[in-house]
Amino acid sequence: MPMMIPPARRRFGRWWHLSLVIAAGVWTAAAAEQSHTTQEEQGKRIFQRYCAGCHGREGTGEGYRLLGADPANLTSRQTQEKSDEDLLESIHEGQQGMPAWKDRLSNEDRRRVLAYIRSLAQ
Repeated sequence: MPMMIPPARRRFGRWWHLSLVIAAGVWTAAAAEQSHTTQEEQGKRIFQRYCAGCHGREGTGEGYRLLGADPANLTSRQTQEKSDEDLLESIHEGQQGMPAWKDRLSNEDRRRVLAYIRSLAQ
């Protein structure tokens, strides 16, 4: 003989399933937003450790001038108009008066720093 489930309990099961579907959608959207924010936050931490000494804590170029040329103001229109590829290459290979970071930062870390640099203009 098949087991009978009371109608009230069947309705609860449907609502429970719907609640799970809605919660999964909300969680997915929140995780996508968090990963973007996390990339900028991680980039900021890397920037503070390796770049802020010369470029300044806010990226305005007001740090130390150890290697001759003035550090770039990363918030400037001139810097922000550069392509991602140009900025990544500058980080990787260095510039006049700026050391190359290819041996210290992974490609992923350079992209995180780039995400933070892009956020400075906002």
